[in-house]
Amino acid sequence: MIRLTRINETAFYVNGELIEFIDVTPDTVLTLTTGEKVRVRERAEEVVERVVEYKRRVAADVRRPEAPAAEGMHQS
Repeated sequence: MIRLTRINETAFYVNGELIEFIDVTPDTVLTLTTGEKVRVRERAEEVVERVVEYKRRVAADVRRPEAPAAEGMHQS
């Protein structure tokens, strides 16, 4: 999830995977895959940076090896 700010200055979180388009009109307008449009205070470039960082975090979580089994929990 990425944190953004609506035009009315309220913060909200959106799944970076749901952003389909970013338009500058001069406000930054996100079009989500659901068709919903959201106007935000952040510049388009800033939104893109946050989406890229979000995807890096998701990819890092996928690549992270699973934690070792708890000590003393060996199978016989």
